[in-house]
Order: sequence, then structure tokens, then C-alpha cells
Amino acid sequence: MPMTAADRAAAFRKTRQAHLTEISEDYVELIGDLIAAEGEARLTDVAERLGVTQATASKVIARLRRDGLVESKRYRSIFLTERGRDMADASRERHKVVFDFLLALGLDEAVAHADSEGIEHHVSDVTLVRLRELTKQLRP
Repeated sequence: MPMTAADRAAAFRKTRQAHLTEISEDYVELIGDLIAAEGEARLTDVAERLGVTQATASKVIARLRRDGLVESKRYRSIFLTERGRDMADASRERHKVVFDFLLALGLDEAVAHADSEGIEHHVSDVTLVRLRELTKQLRP
């Protein structure tokens, strides 16, 4: 049965919303990882690891601050708020579920990592549950 116009529009809205949150999720996840590994997250490290200019990273950090996901002061480290930590944890968990599933399919780690980086932002909670179930079935 073909999709109705309303169903197609809803699917496109969902994808557009996922794209809007994708950058925020990538940034807060990286900031959390930097804090865990280095004790702090500096703008220069964020920009370098994401392959963007410091100006670009600064603009995104300003938006994350406005959205209540990070706290930062001029010339100081960047810290996650509780809301930012929750987002980073959820993003990290989705990434792990997709990554583990792709490994269970037999993909090598490099491919699984690269593919899971994009997929993680677009899967629904229902799909994540099913991916977890299938991963358990695929692994001996």
C-alpha cells in the first residue's frame, strides 16, 4: 500500500527534526567524552575533533548554552548541564545499540562506527528496542 501524502509529510517532518537535533547531540556527546577523558572540554578541542573551525564551534556552543545544554564562560572550559548530560547519555546509548547491531551483522569496526554515527540520530525508540533484540539473537 503506498504512503499517503500525510504519512509522507510526517516522515519528512521527523527526518527534519532529527537533523535539527543531530548537531546538538554530537556536540554534547563529544563534550561529555572530553570531560571524562581530559577533565575538561575546551573550544579548541571540540572544534578539532569535529573538524570545524573554532568560529563554527563557538556559534554552536552559544546555541547549546541558549538551549540550556551547556555552561561556559569566556576563555574557560565548557561544561554540560544536567539536561546536556542526559542528552549526551541518550545519544551515546543509541550509538552503542546501533554500533553493536552493525558489528553483529558482521561489519568491521570502522564501517560500523562510521555508519552508526549517522544512523543513531534517526532511529526511533521502537527501532532501538528491536535492534537490541536482534543483536542478542545474532551473537552466539
